[in-house]
Amino acid sequence: MGLLGLVGCGPSATNEPNSPSAKSSSGMMSFPVKTSSGINMIFLGGGAFTMGSDKESPDEGPAHEVTLSPFLIDQFEVTHAQFEKVQIPNPSHWQDDPQKPVEQVRWRDAKLYCNERSLLERLTPCYDETKEGWPCNYEATGYRLPSEAEWEFAARAGSKDRYPFGERALNQSAWFGDNAGKQTHVVGTRRPNDWGIHDMYGNVSEWCQDAYQEDYYAQSPKENPRGSADTLENNKRVMRGGSWKSTAEMCRVTFRQGQQTGDSDACFFTDFCGFRCVRSITQDEAEKLVVTP
Repeated sequence: MGLLGLVGCGPSATNEPNSPSAKSSSGMMSFPVKTSSGINMIFLGGGAFTMGSDKESPDEGPAHEVTLSPFLIDQFEVTHAQFEKVQIPNPSHWQDDPQKPVEQVRWRDAKLYCNERSLLERLTPCYDETKEGWPCNYEATGYRLPSEAEWEFAARAGSKDRYPFGERALNQSAWFGDNAGKQTHVVGTRRPNDWGIHDMYGNVSEWCQDAYQEDYYAQSPKENPRGSADTLENNKRVMRGGSWKSTAEMCRVTFRQGQQTGDSDACFFTDFCGFRCVRSITQDEAEKLVVTP
């Protein structure tokens, strides 16, 4: 499946642009920031892109144009150290290194982490824990799970290809079934994409906010799509990205699956389920978070 990649020494931001006006080779606006709680994120200026594919699985089509507002996204998957900082019990299978990604995480616990991290930074939580299903307020200033469209936009990094880094470079860009040794790895030890975001194609698969619907793309709105109606009957949520146990095909940028949330399952042993956070923000607000070298 390609050449072996060089493994780094953990999370690093040394190869990323450091100017608020930085743009990637795709011409899209992106630059790194650091939150008040010390977490590395990437600002993405949003814009239009073609989501999905007409050449893959039926639930990945039709390909359609989507336009997104600006947002921040975690540069790395949420780690054990970050998860435990907000004092939520860690359900992960592999806890041998604090810089490995959390996994075996229920969808509700991922949302709880988002709220706790928001409170830690004195932001307004997105999820209303007083209401059934914890509905998401996308206008709140705090953290939330990415919409499926935001996830794919970030994973593509301006590319139109099924593997933004080229299929031969999958070994260098993702921990997946062929090279992971049947376990997770420290985040940031594979190459980042063109926007400096690590592990979107492997290590752990990632929860999205959207309820899963196989034919949703046929009716998706063009502006900031947020998935099908969130009902109690629809208890699957979108999961994106490959994992340590995925085939190469499952690492494709358009691959999607519906995963049971595990919220009411006392025996949730899905040890490939992780996540990362996003936050709605303007460019002016994001520029205030840029760390000057």
